[in-house]
Amino acid sequence: MAKSPALLKAQQSPGQPKLDSRPIVAGIVTALVGFTSSFAVVLAGLQAVGADPAQAASGLLALTLAVGLGVLWLSWRSKVPVTLAWSTPGAALLATSGTADGGWPAAVGAFLAAGVLIAMTGLVPALGRQMAGIPVTLAQAMLAGVLLQLCLAPFKALGSVPLFVAPVIISWLLMMKFAPRWSVPTALLVALAVIGISLAAGGTALDAAGFLPALAWTVPAFSLQAMAGIALPLFVVTMASQNVPGVAVLRSFGYKSPWRASMLVTGAGTALAAPLGGHAINLAALSAALAAGEEAGPERNCRWVAGFTSGLAYLVLAGFSAALVTLVAAAPAGMLEAVAGLALLGTLAGSVSAALADPEDRIAPAVTFLMAASGLAFFSIGSAFWALAAGLLVRAVLKPRHPRPGA
Repeated sequence: MAKSPALLKAQQSPGQPKLDSRPIVAGIVTALVGFTSSFAVVLAGLQAVGADPAQAASGLLALTLAVGLGVLWLSWRSKVPVTLAWSTPGAALLATSGTADGGWPAAVGAFLAAGVLIAMTGLVPALGRQMAGIPVTLAQAMLAGVLLQLCLAPFKALGSVPLFVAPVIISWLLMMKFAPRWSVPTALLVALAVIGISLAAGGTALDAAGFLPALAWTVPAFSLQAMAGIALPLFVVTMASQNVPGVAVLRSFGYKSPWRASMLVTGAGTALAAPLGGHAINLAALSAALAAGEEAGPERNCRWVAGFTSGLAYLVLAGFSAALVTLVAAAPAGMLEAVAGLALLGTLAGSVSAALADPEDRIAPAVTFLMAASGLAFFSIGSAFWALAAGLLVRAVLKPRHPRPGA
């Protein structure tokens, strides 16, 4: 039976919304890639600053919930494909910071302070301008120095547990060749399989209670050393390596990021997650392209659905966080750091490239990089703080003097 012209017109009307699964699929992929590619870094960082396994599991759960709820709110309100993530560079910073004076409670206090600073950049424009005044080359050099030791872990582990680590590295390399986006998630799956085989071969039984997600409250403590050695570097690296690039990624796809709302939501989310062990959440950078690009469908005005879906997916993944922590805790020594190091190799390469991009300004970034990589600490304050301070000092000393007009 022939369709009426009116029915044909109604079906072909450009104003009719079209069902498209691509934004939903893109959102799920965004969450899966973001979670699986860096949760090992988060665990390594939290444990390095004093968290026990239960507190680290609580921190991962709190971060996952904060990311999911934050994305749902921002994407729904702005109708922009905003995506959030935990601060992977910040977690890497923690992994090399060591335990602060005051232990885990002092680290939690530093997380809380970093959240307040992030929120303040949304409330006080002057603070945002001050952040913009920190040279990108120095911030990236500091991050590269922090990442160096962690990125060496996979290759160091080859000497101690080669049978466990070699399959992980090989799977990562093969996926980098054929499907780079899935290289780290695949390496994680291989690592979990290796851990499972090891446990089965050794007859080790895991406590079923450890597979259930649970939140653990820690009363924050505050110390000058933790503020200078953890809170300030965590704030700087999160802003410079995540929030600012996250805005740039959205802009590259023609979207205006809701900056004020994003800083308030991520700052508040960080502060609320801190007593539960979460270190920081922020705008997604690399994974943001998955929800904002063509993979999320041809209709630009509908891509916010990808962001919203990623938030829902994070809430689902939160239920598996405790199980992952339990499995990783049973891994041979060095496995967690090996997976974390592989996850950060791309970030390290990008940071080194950005730090040395200006041929006329390489000495100060080089000093910053080496100072951060040295692990040197004064007054119980970690090397990240002193690296940034040294870089700013060297840059100021070496800055060329401009000739006077008419000279």
